[in-house]
Amino acid sequence: MCLLCAARTTVEFPTSKPLFILGVRVDAVTSDQVMACVEAFIEDGSPHQVVTVNPEFVMAAQSNAEFRRVINSSGLALPDGVGVLWASRRLGLPVPGRIPGVDLVERLAALAAERGHRLFFLGAMPGVADKAAEVLRARYPGLVVAGTYAGSPRPEDEIAILARIHVAHPHILLVAYGAPAQDLWIARNLNRLAVPVCIGVGGSFDYIAGTRPRAPRWLRQLGLEWLHRLITQPWRWQRMLALPQFAWQVLCSRPDRV
Repeated sequence: MCLLCAARTTVEFPTSKPLFILGVRVDAVTSDQVMACVEAFIEDGSPHQVVTVNPEFVMAAQSNAEFRRVINSSGLALPDGVGVLWASRRLGLPVPGRIPGVDLVERLAALAAERGHRLFFLGAMPGVADKAAEVLRARYPGLVVAGTYAGSPRPEDEIAILARIHVAHPHILLVAYGAPAQDLWIARNLNRLAVPVCIGVGGSFDYIAGTRPRAPRWLRQLGLEWLHRLITQPWRWQRMLALPQFAWQVLCSRPDRV
């Protein structure tokens, strides 16, 4: 858990040391604690990266050392995905609960509307970020959207994207390029962005905009959101092969804190 959050807020965090699942960091935080941390980051003003860790992240990080470094050195590594929740319990170091990317974006929008923070929506297919921003503005009156732009995670596009973001001057940057591209993009540009909070949010814009259906609440409560995604997005089956590999490796591993 970042020391900055603990120092700048009155929230009592459950632990000062994160859990490591197969060498990949996950912070044991609640959604309320994450909001307190975001507020602390914005107050501090220096750039911070937030990552949302799910089993696919953990498995990708086994063969991508740079991705693992980015996760492990981030300002916050949030538990996303029922597999991460299961693994933390299996290892005897349970995290308080899941913080799915879509729910995170919703809470950030509510917080921003209340506190006057400015959000920038970057990524997804053309028009999707605009629609997601429109939905959230209607849902949270007073929300200030500093900008929206599809762009791309290609290095040759970075200068133009950075220029847009600098002009918009957001407090929170949401990046939807998918992992690990979005997280590597943020890490590569973090010090040039001059944005206090930068978060990779995967497909969250699509779900909020309604261009991709989210699993019904009852399926999410059962931890079967992955099954809904496989049914509605069958092209994901290759990516989901990581799930049994993740489960097997966790079963064979030991809990690790540093």
